[in-house]
Amino acid sequence: MNPTEQKAILTVSLLAAFADGHKADTEREAIRRLADSLGHESGGAGLAQLYQDVLLKRVSLPDAVAGLSDPGHRQLAYEMAVCVCDADGRQSPSEVAFLADLKARLKLDAGEAQAFEREEGALLDATDAAVPVLTVAPQAANKPSAPVQQVPSALDVDLDKSILNYAMLNGALELLPQSWASMAIIPLQVKMVYGIGKAHGVELDQGHIREFIAAAGVGLTSQYLEQFGRKLLGGLLGKVAGRTVGRIGGAATGMAFSFATTYALGQVAKRYYAGGRVMSTALLQETFQGLLGPAKQMQAQYLPQIQQKAQTLDAAKVLAMVRG
Repeated sequence: MNPTEQKAILTVSLLAAFADGHKADTEREAIRRLADSLGHESGGAGLAQLYQDVLLKRVSLPDAVAGLSDPGHRQLAYEMAVCVCDADGRQSPSEVAFLADLKARLKLDAGEAQAFEREEGALLDATDAAVPVLTVAPQAANKPSAPVQQVPSALDVDLDKSILNYAMLNGALELLPQSWASMAIIPLQVKMVYGIGKAHGVELDQGHIREFIAAAGVGLTSQYLEQFGRKLLGGLLGKVAGRTVGRIGGAATGMAFSFATTYALGQVAKRYYAGGRVMSTALLQETFQGLLGPAKQMQAQYLPQIQQKAQTLDAAKVLAMVRG
């Protein structure tokens, strides 16, 4: 894949990120920082300007699609766009319309597109089955509530073990080249937080959990963009015979950032729900950032286990983990 094709796919992904027109300022800023960060990596020159061009509508979907002639690269662009739109939950009507327009312009192979959409639908359904989706407005993440009974130390240890397992699994998923692998990371984070809340006697729905994750300063859309962007620029993505292929990322690629993000998020959630949900948004973000540094050091410690786990994963196993 040459730089022009990489830029075209990243443009499609950024256009997908803003397709709903309702991105919060914090998420926009996270995407801007990501574009600037990736712009300093090999092959990422011009990404900061590309972000501005997309935000100010100086580049269009037809412009981006025109830079993709290879059928495999067109399919990859579609898969990335779908995953970005799915990051913050079920697609909005404007995202559905954007993806339909993109799909038509890309002239995809019908069989391959349908195969990917079945994988996507199965993952979304598994997430809905594991974590309830309520129609009522979720409680704000920084709204105080009555304290709950202190969790016994044995359960606290169990939660630490569960958080570490989720972090290692998400780190392993980020090392895989397939689109379904990155697509599963946020649902697993949602399920992790759901389990932590439930352990403290708090029944949560997906809306509340996603608001909590955002309040802690973890960008949902920017997470997907970072995973795909680093894989793309690092040469970990490609197409052979109509299927996504690539090699397992190693420490030198700067991958597996999802380990640290997931671990820090789990520890923040444990403190938040154990303390009666009285932490402000500012304190949530401060606590998350304070935990992120040590989590990155842990990531290096657990990298061999993460890489080993990545070798054992397939779509069926990941779906079972999300569902179960």
